[in-house]
Amino acid sequence: MKIVSSPPRLVLCATLWSMVGHPSPRREWSLARKLQAVKAAGFDGIDEMFRPEFAPYLQKLGLQICGRVFSRDGRDVRRLLAIEARGGAHYVNCMLGEHDTTPAAATRLIIRTVREARRLGLSAHVETHRDNCTETPEKLAEIAARYRRETGELLPVTWDHSHLAVMKHIQPPDFAKRLLATPRLIQHSHLFHCRPFGSQHAQVPVTDGRNRLTPEFRDYLRFAEDLFTAWLQGPAPRGELWVTPELGTTGGYHVSTNPPVWPDTVRCLRELRGAWRRALARVA
Repeated sequence: MKIVSSPPRLVLCATLWSMVGHPSPRREWSLARKLQAVKAAGFDGIDEMFRPEFAPYLQKLGLQICGRVFSRDGRDVRRLLAIEARGGAHYVNCMLGEHDTTPAAATRLIIRTVREARRLGLSAHVETHRDNCTETPEKLAEIAARYRRETGELLPVTWDHSHLAVMKHIQPPDFAKRLLATPRLIQHSHLFHCRPFGSQHAQVPVTDGRNRLTPEFRDYLRFAEDLFTAWLQGPAPRGELWVTPELGTTGGYHVSTNPPVWPDTVRCLRELRGAWRRALARVA
């Protein structure tokens, strides 16, 4: 009898980082209002380090959570992962090491983190991120090779291509060619952070503030469709892909002349859904 697998599912999560100081620093929304806005916008969940105050709102609103762990040396990984497990997460995005953590040390830290996560019933993915052990494409490639040699498995990656694109100043015509050069690693992942980027900026505005998409975001959206297509072309069953439109308000990501971040995030959600539908049609 032929077994028909379920179609792949896109799970979209918001980060509360998109609402820091929203609608203004003096009138910032409460946690309750932020999570209600997440639900109203059509997100499936949040991408956050779990905090106990989240629990009643997540249950009431029917929102899921993708956990987060940040550790420089790994000594606190077990404790941090346990918090995410108690918070109801399955997938956990891990930001590990520092910019100068060697690939050998990074690989040991990642192996320890992934194994500890599995003992707790979690699936840990390591984010490509500035000032972490994975901040350059070259370091990521070496870590992935070491991880494969030592475990026999593919490295579980949370793909945030914005950092890699800006690190190499990749131009839009080369986004897919350069950033999707490791399809097996991309297909092995179940976590993407889809922050719109350009060749010089890790976060470009989605709109011009008047409900029109910016040319920079249109360039990014073509890449997002290629990214989703690459993932969908992986081996069946594909299961779920958890995607976070990770636009932030702090850390220099948001330029003061850009439109407010949260409305742009909601528009990004809608556009990414469209890119997903087009990708599904491409692989049908």
